[in-house]
Amino acid sequence: MSSRKADACAKVQALADEGLEAMAIGCHAGRREELERLVDSTIERYGRLDICVANAAANPVLGPLAKLPEDAWDKVMNTNVRAVFQLAGIALPHLERSGEGSFLAISSIGALRTERGIGAYNISKLALVGLVQNLASEWGRRGVRVNAIAPGFIRTDFSRALWENPEAMDRVRLMTPLQRIGEPEDIGAVAVFLSAAASRFITGQTIVADGGVTLVSAIG
Repeated sequence: MSSRKADACAKVQALADEGLEAMAIGCHAGRREELERLVDSTIERYGRLDICVANAAANPVLGPLAKLPEDAWDKVMNTNVRAVFQLAGIALPHLERSGEGSFLAISSIGALRTERGIGAYNISKLALVGLVQNLASEWGRRGVRVNAIAPGFIRTDFSRALWENPEAMDRVRLMTPLQRIGEPEDIGAVAVFLSAAASRFITGQTIVADGGVTLVSAIG
């Protein structure tokens, strides 16, 4: 597991201290040399790479696209798209060598619908869908599957402002058929499926896990 935040890495170390197999590597997703070190360290420790999940994302500002500073646009695209493209390329030789490689990108339901104030973020997540489709088309013959997950509202630090606001949560429940916000394990379970032999004939797909939010949007 990798994070640029030390506290997130510390949680993985706690798992290792309990006797589970786990390793944490600090990495800034926007720096290619750190992505290379992430993959190299994994190979050094385990000797192989079977699954790689690109989960880092940024959304530094809220507001209309017309007023979005160019440096904010660059940060969103560099972190949410360019870094995933770079990590995929770095991981590919090792995923191919494993004979059963699976690369996952975490997109968002923002790729499937518009939402005022986070246009750049949504555009970046739609770009990930295109990246996944094209990588899957190219890498299939090399025995590597590439898929994406499009989460809805999930209880993470990224969405803390939402789920700590009772009024906002009430609105989310009203627009969600399952009447609840998602939990990290809801997305983790999809990632496990897309990484396992159970999904060995699935590639180039984006699996939506949103409690039915986009269904409601689609039918008005």
